Amino acid sequence: MVNDEPISAVRSKIMASVRQVNTKPEMAVRRVAHALGYRFRINRKDLPGSPDVVFPRRKKVVFVHGCFWHRHAGCKHATTPRTRADFWQEKFRRNKERDALAESKLEAMGWSVVIVWGCETRDAVSLGKKLISFLS
Repeated sequence: MVNDEPISAVRSKIMASVRQVNTKPEMAVRRVAHALGYRFRINRKDLPGSPDVVFPRRKKVVFVHGCFWHRHAGCKHATTPRTRADFWQEKFRRNKERDALAESKLEAMGWSVVIVWGCETRDAVSLGKKLISFLS
């Protein structure tokens, strides 16, 4: 899909400021995992999808997905912009497809995968329970 509209300087600056690593939700997951005594690696580029948090000895990985970008079903943060709806639908479809491919590749390699949604990181207690359940 080719877009003939020039990207405004303001929109470009906003999109450039969207962090890809060390986001608040990622930091929350890492903080809770560390407080629970788990040791991990971050953003392993040698694994499919470059998982956000990796527990190599346990062969388990955590992806921290933003509700907007990865379309958390039923979440109030998974809205679709009103402008250029076709572009966004395709973008979100590709994101979900890429996520599913990375997850299936990791599982084929013997890794266990869990998704932590951005909205789940606001409650440290339930996040801790989710991590304990996954890592046990």
